Amino acid sequence: MTAKADRIAARLVGTGEPELGCEACFTYLDRYVDIELRGGMADREVPGMAGHLANCPACAQEHEALLACADLLPTLPGEAASGPA
Repeated sequence: MTAKADRIAARLVGTGEPELGCEACFTYLDRYVDIELRGGMADREVPGMAGHLANCPACAQEHEALLACADLLPTLPGEAASGPA
């Protein structure tokens, strides 16, 4: 199967893992990204997030946007690489 067909199949039958809804996803997404950026086990700390992000394009896009923003933070003028004091 192609990658697109795999994504469609996963949406139809699910991933077999617990999955959050969109509202819960947006509630916990900042925490999930923070854990990811610190090298923690985000999937264990926020169960169901990975399954939701794999099946919800809108939430996956928000996740990618937060990761992209985090990549920019150390390059902002006047900010230390470790963030504000």
